[in-house]
Amino acid sequence: MADYFWFSVFVFANVLLLTLLGINVSRVRISERIAHGDGGNVVLKKAIRAHGNGIEHVMVYALAILALQLVQAPVAWLATLVCVFTLARVLHAWGMLAVNFPARRIGAGLTFLLELVAVFAVLVFGVLA
Repeated sequence: MADYFWFSVFVFANVLLLTLLGINVSRVRISERIAHGDGGNVVLKKAIRAHGNGIEHVMVYALAILALQLVQAPVAWLATLVCVFTLARVLHAWGMLAVNFPARRIGAGLTFLLELVAVFAVLVFGVLA
C-alpha cells in the first residue's frame, strides 16, 4: 500500500463528487438559460449550494486527512474517516438536490462530527505523539 493511499482515495472520491456537482450546476444553467447568478431559479440555487457546501467542507477536511497521513496515523483511522466522510458528503448532496431533508441532516451531522474527530486525531497522532 502506498504511503498516501487513503489520502489518494479521499481525493479521488471527493473531487469526483465535487466535479459531478459542478457539472450539475452547469447543466441546470444551460437548461434554464441562466448565465450569471441564480436568476431566482430554485433548482439552480440548490445546485449551487450543494456544490459550494461540498467545497467548503471537502477542502478543509482534506488538510486533516493529509496531516493524518503524514504523521502515519493508524490505517483503520484513515480508512474510517475517509469512507464515512465521503458517504456523509454524498448523503448531504443527495439530500440537498433531491429535497430529502433526513439525508441532508444526517450528511451534515456526520460531516461536522467527522471534522471534529479528524481534528482530535491530528492532535493525538500528530501534535501529542
